[in-house]
Amino acid sequence: MDFALTEEQQLIRETARAFCDREIVPHAREWDRSERMDRGIVAKLAEIGFLGCALPEEHGGMGLDTVSYCLVMEELGRADSSVRGIVSVNNGLAGKTIAKWGTAEQQAEWLPKLCTGEALGCYGLTEPGSGSDPASLVTRARRDGDSWVIDGSKIFITLGSWAGVALVFARSGSEGARGITCFLVPSSAEGFSAVKIDGKLGLRAQDTAEIWLDGVRVPDSARLGDEGAGFKVAMSALDNGRISLAAGSVGIAQGCVDASVAYAAERRQFGKPIAAFQLVQELIADMAVETEAARLLAWRAAYLADSGQPYTLAASQAKYYASEVAVRAANAAVQVHGGYGYVDEFPVQKYLRDARVSTLYEGTSQIQKLLIGRALTGESAFI
Repeated sequence: MDFALTEEQQLIRETARAFCDREIVPHAREWDRSERMDRGIVAKLAEIGFLGCALPEEHGGMGLDTVSYCLVMEELGRADSSVRGIVSVNNGLAGKTIAKWGTAEQQAEWLPKLCTGEALGCYGLTEPGSGSDPASLVTRARRDGDSWVIDGSKIFITLGSWAGVALVFARSGSEGARGITCFLVPSSAEGFSAVKIDGKLGLRAQDTAEIWLDGVRVPDSARLGDEGAGFKVAMSALDNGRISLAAGSVGIAQGCVDASVAYAAERRQFGKPIAAFQLVQELIADMAVETEAARLLAWRAAYLADSGQPYTLAASQAKYYASEVAVRAANAAVQVHGGYGYVDEFPVQKYLRDARVSTLYEGTSQIQKLLIGRALTGESAFI
């Protein structure tokens, strides 16, 4: 659907694709195998502006509109979702949240560092016992004079051991959503520690960590938003993150289409390219149509965000559909490739592994259905 893009947006897409093909694609397989990414990619992402591409220009960002941001996310998703996670979390879950809820001092302190990579940001919401029900989190923040003392742990935190600042959500009051407050916690704070989680099915090169907070003390000036408003902060961040994730999932799906078309043209069986067989064409056609539909849902959510309209429902719809499409497209792409799709000589088995988690984090597909249902019917299935 390129006809909907401006010349500037086309240029952003082309720039992102060229960067990915030059700096990411040649290394993606080795990073995946070793479960380690060259941290030098952070400086390269900063140099091209992607670390702060969706953040305000006055703080060192590119100030891209959300549709343009989606184009960058799509290209990164096509190249390597492990890298896409760096940009998505730094911009959407961390940076945009600080830009929306932070004081002028907080914005001036952290946003320029996020843009340069001096201090990446992470989003500390999920806990060992609190995933789909974030209002049940048990990490505690206790008021002590002009400071807060935080105790608890977080798990499955993207950039958890790379980040310079963590958005930590902790219970500062009563049980439930209204008792949660968000804090900007430097990873250098005494009592803060993080360890990378290895052995993941996908996103193997991405830094995913468990975080511990043992008596971490931060001043009240580190509080992000009002006391007790942390749940609102968390949900607004997820609205932005879901658009990013939808666009990244579109990138995976598009990568599957591209790889399958190329392979089907080259692979010969029964005396002709397998692209000539009807059932192979059916697999590719289904992938392509669903990918376009997912892309338009992501762009619609982005358009609503850019135009100042409510976009929570659109973000959930886009995230739900695009993540499921990515899994289906990757599964079909492996089928097109046959036995070669099962090994990492071709990218499709990695697409399948990377796509699978997209239906889980930032709200499972089941949670998205409940959010969509609540928005449409006015009835909540959560309580």
